[in-house]
Amino acid sequence: MSRRYRVVVAKPGLDGHDRGAKVIARALRDAGFEVIYTGLHQTPEQVAETVVQEDADAVGLSLLSGAHMTLFPRVLDLLREKGAGDVLVFGGGIIPDADIPKLKELGVAAIFTPGATMASITEWLTEAFQAMPAESGDAAPAAESGDKGRS
Repeated sequence: MSRRYRVVVAKPGLDGHDRGAKVIARALRDAGFEVIYTGLHQTPEQVAETVVQEDADAVGLSLLSGAHMTLFPRVLDLLREKGAGDVLVFGGGIIPDADIPKLKELGVAAIFTPGATMASITEWLTEAFQAMPAESGDAAPAAESGDKGRS
């Protein structure tokens, strides 16, 4: 990586299971990213505010509660409202296959479901940052991993 990118890992909603998010946060840190973990039970407003306050380049949302079709779009809307619409948003957790294209249409760059390897996530994120225009950060590639990481 040409610079150290800042990634917020967030657990929006009422889901109280954070082991996966913590594992991802550590894997991202070990891959050279600067990681800010929000902790459990964050509102979309808190997540968006953390992204803005931390001047993050990306946010990874972890959801196991089934509220992804409510919480992901709300976070995306709030980021746009706060002038952070160029922040790369990706997610993971228990996300039904049928919902993945809908989330992508809304602006989620990639979804990683159970079985995705740490390497597939860190490699995708590295490639996503490398593919972004130098200043604006508006583009992101599709995830290419075969380990249930879906773009």
